[in-house]
Amino acid sequence: MIPFNRPYMTGQELPLIAEAHANGHLSGDGPFTKRCHAWLEAQTGATRALLTHSCTAALEMSALLLDLQPGDEVIMPSYTFVSTANAFALRGAVPVFVDIRRDTLNLDESLVEAAITHRTRAICVVHYAGVSCEMDALLAIAARHGLAVVEDAAQAILSTYKGRPLGTLGDLGCLSFHETKNIISGEGGALLCRDARFADRAEVIREKGTNRSKFFRGQVDKYTWVDIGSSYLPSEVIAAFLAAQLDEADQIYARRMALWDRYHAWAEAYECQGALRRPIVPEHCTHNAHMYYLLLPSLEARTTFIAALKQRDIGAVFHYIPLHSAPAGRRYGRAHGSLAITEDISARLVRMPLWIGLEPHFDEVVAAAQAALAEVA
Repeated sequence: MIPFNRPYMTGQELPLIAEAHANGHLSGDGPFTKRCHAWLEAQTGATRALLTHSCTAALEMSALLLDLQPGDEVIMPSYTFVSTANAFALRGAVPVFVDIRRDTLNLDESLVEAAITHRTRAICVVHYAGVSCEMDALLAIAARHGLAVVEDAAQAILSTYKGRPLGTLGDLGCLSFHETKNIISGEGGALLCRDARFADRAEVIREKGTNRSKFFRGQVDKYTWVDIGSSYLPSEVIAAFLAAQLDEADQIYARRMALWDRYHAWAEAYECQGALRRPIVPEHCTHNAHMYYLLLPSLEARTTFIAALKQRDIGAVFHYIPLHSAPAGRRYGRAHGSLAITEDISARLVRMPLWIGLEPHFDEVVAAAQAALAEVA
């Protein structure tokens, strides 16, 4: 079986984990955590980067930092993972689901302003497949209405918008290092703060609401409970694994891009025939080859295609069920206007295997895909 995903290891993860153990520090915020923070801040230009145990945790921290209250509204796409909405619903806020663009599958910026009410407090954008939303337009809308912008950049490490790293354009950015992402630590994430307005409080919230970090820096003589918070920091085991991945980030990026480019070249002829649609990446965006997806003509075509690949031992999968149609989405959120594009895309999208190590199997994958497309036709 050629799976949809296989976690990649550089070869240095286990030695660095052993080093963390030898250091005598396996809980959070040890030397490897600080090393990862420094890498992220240098790479993105964020004022403060803080590792978390998941991107979900980073999103939850964002909701706390924005002081969201019950009844406040946060505009977001419905075509996203449940964590995007859950983080805000946990604070009693209402996710307001807006349709996506047909080209990039990102939040449609032209629909956002009409969804704003007197209760709107923030816009949460999702950079699908590592391709940026139209951030200039969205930031301008937020500025006109006094709204915060949170970037769910779970899929977008090393991607840019007009040369600027994703996760640092809004007020807060959230990254994922889940095993299905480009750079991994099994589970893991990071919160990026664009400026000092949130950075100091984020540190407190992440440390159970205490000023413990200031204590360890010698800024206070004892630490105590000063704010609400939770335990959002990962262990040094996770940070050591991640440090090995960050050390090879450029090589990981290059190898994934090579696979993405091969898929894109292979699929071109089928797109010309009308058998599928390839991903669209605007010229002002650079992506990170997080995924390669195909849009098939219909739900029936996708179902046949995935089943045909499975029969040939190739793992391909669909993606999100729109949140506005989910039981919890109907209970905790609301849809603004028609979400016809979201529903259409959700029914037709299929994700192809893309992981480092796939290279020797690539021809087998596309041969199976070619045969599967013949069955669809």
